[in-house]
Amino acid sequence: MMMKKGNGDGAFSNMEMEYLRRHHTQEPRQNQCSSALVKHIKAPLPLVWSLVRRFDEPQKYKPFVSRCVVRGNLEIGSLREVDVKSGLPATTSTERLEILDDNQHILSVRIIGGDHRLRNYSSIMSLHPEIIDGRPGTLVIESFVVDVPEGNTEDETCYFIEALIKCNLKSLADVSEGLAVQDRTEPIDRMQDLLISG
Repeated sequence: MMMKKGNGDGAFSNMEMEYLRRHHTQEPRQNQCSSALVKHIKAPLPLVWSLVRRFDEPQKYKPFVSRCVVRGNLEIGSLREVDVKSGLPATTSTERLEILDDNQHILSVRIIGGDHRLRNYSSIMSLHPEIIDGRPGTLVIESFVVDVPEGNTEDETCYFIEALIKCNLKSLADVSEGLAVQDRTEPIDRMQDLLISG
């Protein structure tokens, strides 16, 4: 897979490259583009994964999703119908769950239909534990491969999708870090309550 880091931070670290080699194996064909982005989130992996793995509720952290309906059980091959908020050049997207690995923390989704220009779009997200500022954190890597639409260049296509993914990853970080702070401060609040009431 032709790898280019889509978040403007320069080259991938050795560890990021190793995760990419291990888990992000899509090979772009002719007239396709691919890229990968990373996000360091100051929240423990189980918390971040609890949001990412919800194929049936992407709107928990994806700001452009207004509604999602999954048909059948949540399993490999499940389909979801996603309604997209106005402002994007799309209204609906039909997506199939390709990988949901709770041990390796990998989610892969393929777009198979809908009202948009993303043909043969496939993405992989992998989550990896790390320590950030002395606390448990999560490294999230998201890669994609997609057809370059007629009338667009490879760079334009990658730039557009990277912008969407960056927005999703920032939102994932905001939601996860907000929940992590709540988890951390709860015992402190309880101690204050005990001190005040005692």
